[in-house]
Amino acid sequence: MYINTFDRAMRERFGRKMYRLSLDCGFTCPNREWTAGVGGCIFCSAGGAGNFAGRGDSLDEKLFAAKEKIRTKTGENCGYIAYFQSFTNTYAPLSALRELFSRAISRPDVAALSIATRPDCLPPETVDLLAELNEKKPVWVELGLQTANDGTARRINRCYPTAVYDEAVRALHESGIEVVTHIMLGLPGETREDMKNTVLHAGSLGAQGVKLHLTHVLKNTVLAQMYQRGEFNVLSLEEYADLLCDLIGYLPRETVVHRYTGDGDKKELLAPLWSGDKKRVLNYLHAEFVRRDVEQGRKI
Repeated sequence: MYINTFDRAMRERFGRKMYRLSLDCGFTCPNREWTAGVGGCIFCSAGGAGNFAGRGDSLDEKLFAAKEKIRTKTGENCGYIAYFQSFTNTYAPLSALRELFSRAISRPDVAALSIATRPDCLPPETVDLLAELNEKKPVWVELGLQTANDGTARRINRCYPTAVYDEAVRALHESGIEVVTHIMLGLPGETREDMKNTVLHAGSLGAQGVKLHLTHVLKNTVLAQMYQRGEFNVLSLEEYADLLCDLIGYLPRETVVHRYTGDGDKKELLAPLWSGDKKRVLNYLHAEFVRRDVEQGRKI
């Protein structure tokens, strides 16, 4: 089955292998500070999805630390994307964002910026700043939609309606900024149809990329408490692979699939434990993609 993978898309765009340098720049989240809600999304760990991010006192130190984490994988002719990952990376005064993002984009070893944030944290002046930076080097914004079902959104304590995501996508696109949408598969109470509708929704709004994440349960989260009380079941590897194959087929062919699973910190992972073996998971998914092609008579 054809998947417009991140690696394929980046090689076509930049002419070489590209690596994300995941960064924790000390941001927090309005969903933890009473601004939008309290307690954060039920699946979010204390690290705000940045457990593997590079850290340090300065941006240069953070980038160096991030490079060190992936040093064994990189070659000489590769490029880097500064990925502002942890928490909500536009939830700060505009002056602080300008200084940080401008410093990152000015580095010769950084080819692009990827900025993870919430759609309710993109005021017009921030969008204008991102558009300004986008004229220098590519900038894309990663929006944590997770689900287009507002009932599920309330259940996971997302603390904004899907209409806010829709408006953020429109504003970013009008400013020439690409959008990568995060979608979680296997959230409590979600049906297969709900997940299909979320994928269709992101595609219909023209998201240039998606990140498809397995719902994994991390210790010391509200989701962990729900799981331990038996309120929902996690997906098996076979169920996830079957679901993934179907959902990717609903995406527009040009949509870049930045990732099709996610792996939590093994020290914090409660379930599903199979997701902790990343190499096995990826091999299984690739084999399932090939099997689907053979079944349907497509050329591999």
